[in-house]
Amino acid sequence: MKKSELISKRSLEDQAADLIREAIINGELTPGMRLVEMTLAKEYGLSRGTIRIVLHQLGAEGLVTQVPYAGWSVAEMDDQDLWELYTLRATLEGLAARLAAERITQEGTAELKASYQELLELCEGDDLNAITRADLDLHKTIISLSNHKRLAQQYRMIENQFLSYIAAANRTFDPHQVGRTHEALVAAICAGDGTQAEAEAIKNITGFEELKGVTEE
Repeated sequence: MKKSELISKRSLEDQAADLIREAIINGELTPGMRLVEMTLAKEYGLSRGTIRIVLHQLGAEGLVTQVPYAGWSVAEMDDQDLWELYTLRATLEGLAARLAAERITQEGTAELKASYQELLELCEGDDLNAITRADLDLHKTIISLSNHKRLAQQYRMIENQFLSYIAAANRTFDPHQVGRTHEALVAAICAGDGTQAEAEAIKNITGFEELKGVTEE
């Protein structure tokens, strides 16, 4: 199927952004790869103006970069980027896990367990992209259960960069085990143990040192 056939009547910019974003996150478009407006416009059956809007949107998300007089390229993550994303994730997700545990309700427990079960079921298959999305969704559920609106807002602003980080992390070990690595985190939140939940949230994040080789491939 041609990529142009995937475009429906939903906002052309949003659809194209979704497709290009997915191609970046799943590694089809690799870090440093040049993104030529004319080529993308032809590939997706859209105008260069639409593609330009999409690239600016993805640029705001930190997934692509614009170099003066050289055009666009897929963003690369150097050691500093990895360290910043790791420490930011640890801060936001650690705090969210602690707050979620301290404020957990029966409804929240059911929501968290349902999100975790979905991840476990996907881990029985081989769709790494789906596993990665479900992984992020579980963390977003925890963010939501923290009942901290400003924390959630900050997380949304950078969640696609976190998704790239998670995608790289999930390529470092057996994807079928991704779900089980969250077991202690989910258990601590459901038990209402804020201190343990925060510790498990941070421990769950793959260290940036371990991702250097993956992002450089």
